[in-house]
Amino acid sequence: MRKFATAMLAGVAISLTLANVAHAKDKIIGVSWSNFQEERWKTDEAAIKAALEASGDKYISADAQSSAAKQLTDVESLIAQGANALIILAQDSSAIAPAVEKAVAEGIPVVGYDRLIENKDAFYLTFDNKEVGRMEAKGVYDVKPEGNYVFIKGSGADPNADFLFAGQMEVLKEAVDSGKIKNVGEAYTDGWLPANAQKNMEQFLTANDNKVDAVVASNDGTAGGAIAALDAQGLAGSVPVSGQDGDHAALNRIALGTQTVSVWKDSRELGKAAAEIAVQLAEGTALDAIPNVVKFNGGPAGVEMNSVLLKPVPITKDNLNIVIDAGWVSKDVVCQGVAAGSVPACN
Repeated sequence: MRKFATAMLAGVAISLTLANVAHAKDKIIGVSWSNFQEERWKTDEAAIKAALEASGDKYISADAQSSAAKQLTDVESLIAQGANALIILAQDSSAIAPAVEKAVAEGIPVVGYDRLIENKDAFYLTFDNKEVGRMEAKGVYDVKPEGNYVFIKGSGADPNADFLFAGQMEVLKEAVDSGKIKNVGEAYTDGWLPANAQKNMEQFLTANDNKVDAVVASNDGTAGGAIAALDAQGLAGSVPVSGQDGDHAALNRIALGTQTVSVWKDSRELGKAAAEIAVQLAEGTALDAIPNVVKFNGGPAGVEMNSVLLKPVPITKDNLNIVIDAGWVSKDVVCQGVAAGSVPACN
């Protein structure tokens, strides 16, 4: 089974090793985080730090604490501290634009991390978010191919929210057009915060007299909020719910049956790739000379950017072994509270 998981990961991860890149050490890579509230960013950070330590370069960072205004000053501070390249997880992809323009003007390369920052002189690194949306929708649709659907979207300030929704609708459009699926609730989740997702879900349940058959939530945090609202009405486990990120709590919910799918984006690979790309750019490598680069122009403004898109993997009750065998999460965490014999990975 471990060999199978390794083979799967080989297809998922894009290695951007610096082993053959002659580079001067001690580059300073500044990372601007939107917030650390969600579980996954600490995993990303650990991967970035490990890659920079291995290459002999330095990590500095700032946490915007969900404030777009603070993130602007954070980036200025990272530049003042001598950052040779920046990795930015944007709180608001539009609001961060002046800081990115300033960095580029000063010759400091910028990697837009996981969230699109539309600037032709920045690099975009993420997983294929439309594909993530397709996987989320398919995971729910396979369980509930008709009925009343609710869409708990991501932050309206994050282009990823719309990429995900576009992918979801590619899968569901035919069923929606035919009337088999009825969209009975759709809302953005301010800041991607689970509490806001829960409030939205509560409102949709009230508006529909609890007659909701499926929930397409855009990440594991919003899925958790939606499931909390469902649980309060005795519906958790009977309504399929999607998510993404492979959060440990979500993987446990999948084993318990309250969440249907989490599209796993191995953020260890994303963080490693970000560090390696940032170092290469800091050393003068051209944007279009980064290994595995592709052109991306799917943002709202249609700006063509150099990008690397990693491949996600949908995780359901049937293949939880993949994340366990990959060392992403322990079996004890996934299987906590799970009835014996109910989930293959927990046997």
